[in-house]
Amino acid sequence: MNKTPFEESHNSDDELLTEYHFDYKKAKPNRFAAQSRRKQLLKVVVLDEDVAQVFTTPESVNKVLRALIESMPQVTDGDAADG
Repeated sequence: MNKTPFEESHNSDDELLTEYHFDYKKAKPNRFAAQSRRKQLLKVVVLDEDVAQVFTTPESVNKVLRALIESMPQVTDGDAADG
């Protein structure tokens, strides 16, 4: 019967260390990751349970927030200093 890789002798050089220390100053960007021309700003917001039951998708939340933004009065720099 042939030996399977699991039955071969155990070499201590192949063991994983319990902890690794990486020098992130030497890290390079992933050249295979998709690069977009504009950096997308991603924010994570935790909704209260009652709100999350109504707005179940990110698209529904964004749609309502965009409508709210459009209904808000526009504030200019001068208006903010007066109030």
